[in-house]
Amino acid sequence: MSASAVFILDVKGKPLISRNYKGDVAMSEIEYFMPLLMQREEEGALAPLLSHGRVHFLWIKHSNLYLVATTLKNSNASLVYSFLYKTVEVFSEYFKELEEESIRDNFVIVYELLDELMDFGFPQTTDSKILQEYITQQGNKLDTGKSRVPPTVTNAVSWRSEGLKYKKNEVFIDVIESVNLLVNANGSVLLSEIVGTIKLKVFLSGMPELRLGLNDRVLFELTGRRPALSLPQAKGQFKKQSVANSVEISVPVPSDADSPRFKTSVGSAKYMPEKNVVIWSIKSFPGGKEYLMRAHFGLPSVEKEEVEGRPPIGVKFEIPYFTVSGIQPVLYAPGRQRALVDAQIRSLPAQRES
Repeated sequence: MSASAVFILDVKGKPLISRNYKGDVAMSEIEYFMPLLMQREEEGALAPLLSHGRVHFLWIKHSNLYLVATTLKNSNASLVYSFLYKTVEVFSEYFKELEEESIRDNFVIVYELLDELMDFGFPQTTDSKILQEYITQQGNKLDTGKSRVPPTVTNAVSWRSEGLKYKKNEVFIDVIESVNLLVNANGSVLLSEIVGTIKLKVFLSGMPELRLGLNDRVLFELTGRRPALSLPQAKGQFKKQSVANSVEISVPVPSDADSPRFKTSVGSAKYMPEKNVVIWSIKSFPGGKEYLMRAHFGLPSVEKEEVEGRPPIGVKFEIPYFTVSGIQPVLYAPGRQRALVDAQIRSLPAQRES
């Protein structure tokens, strides 16, 4: 179940316009909304949902207006709130500013929009671009006496127009991954996960049916003996053909450390006392290579280490055209030659934090 009725009230709680969608809640129930709201404000217990008997008021405030939906029990509250905010978005795109004056000046358009936005309590067309094709402030004009439904209304998606044509059919696929890895001092992995996204930029004519397939085989695995992460020793455990760029290794140090001195086989090291870390920056780190950094600090006290604990070492890097998970997207359009035409796959940099 969803909204039974929707009301737009002025700042004093007087209804400006309303739409009864289901008829299972008396329209006079809205008279209890403002007293309940004022009572909750006085008690300091204001809530987005107010109740009067079996009737619930789900409301939001925008500018000098209240948008209120009435409903009975077992309603999807998140859906109702989403609808109310979407209604505000649609009205704002129609009238630029949604306020009491714009509702009064566009009463007919508002009522038409409420009819299209929801049907029998369930949200329908909420895309303003589609609505503006057949609900206009100038009114509909018929050329030959025959009405025509806008094509986007019957499309499977509203965000793609008809008649798109490109000289060259191309699809760009970007795979972006972030690796979260937690390793203890003995080299044992305590936590490892890969979080990623696949982004597509499509230049295809018409409305083709596309399918995206992913390999289910993990190609990147750490095998054999792993060096203990007792940095300042770092080793690139990925294929030699790949190069990690913008490597940043963050090594925690005690808060009372001072007089830092560093020596690195590559890159540069910098002490950041405000964060209690040493940042080892390496511009380029080829796979299979191993680098060292030596650090010397003065420690006025040796007791704080046990109290502060040992925070993990952080590692950030980017490897172009390489996915840690081994995901290889394959995009094709059924009925077309091979895998979609000139599909181009670009794997963007992966980021890793240890």
